[in-house]
Amino acid sequence: MIVMSIAGVDSSAGAGVFADLKTFQALGVYGTGIVTALTAQNPKRVFSIKPVDADFIAQQIDAVLDSYDVEYIKTGMLYSKQTVDVVISKIREYNLKCIVDPVMVATSGSELYKAELVEAIKKLLKVAIFTTPNVDEAIKLSGMKITDVTTAKDASLKLGKLCDNIITGGHLQGNNIINIGSKISISKEELIDTNNTHGSGCNFSAAITAYLARGEKLETAIEKAEKYTRTAIENGNYGTLIPKI
Repeated sequence: MIVMSIAGVDSSAGAGVFADLKTFQALGVYGTGIVTALTAQNPKRVFSIKPVDADFIAQQIDAVLDSYDVEYIKTGMLYSKQTVDVVISKIREYNLKCIVDPVMVATSGSELYKAELVEAIKKLLKVAIFTTPNVDEAIKLSGMKITDVTTAKDASLKLGKLCDNIITGGHLQGNNIINIGSKISISKEELIDTNNTHGSGCNFSAAITAYLARGEKLETAIEKAEKYTRTAIENGNYGTLIPKI
């Protein structure tokens, strides 16, 4: 089973492609990594970003798919409309099943995108099978105010017109809002008092991708990814996650 991450490089290795590859390996799938941007960052701060040329991103994808049979991919930090356009084109060209982690803001609060990215990601969601926004990302993508579980459900239904989704519940008292086929359910998790959340969204979406590649149904993949990410947070240190299962 071979999967692909299309995302940025976090030099502290807690998020982005490096984190995705660690999660893929921990869950028993072979991960390939397409680099969209280089960042100088740590769990507390993003110092700078150097995006990769969109044509070279396309070449990376083509090179991997020239040799490997990949069905499931995930995206993380895409940074620009040009990169999103390339990813959409490659999803269609290779009939890929894409899980979108719509990374726009790092855990530290630093923005990781250009202004036009929000509308571009909406187009990406139309060709994706699932997306995993946190509350801040869901607000940007839905254009709706989210203050509680009820408003999160409304936003999830709006996003559901583009793509099945989960709005992760770190800012919703641990309530993950899941929307599959316009049917809303809530997965309640106890919040962990820790600073070890850097890269949690990357690990979560990568875990869903890995479980889907292993043949799990989406509902089961989400449930197992929740448990995996929680275990990673519980075993984290240095302000980041350590996959441990």
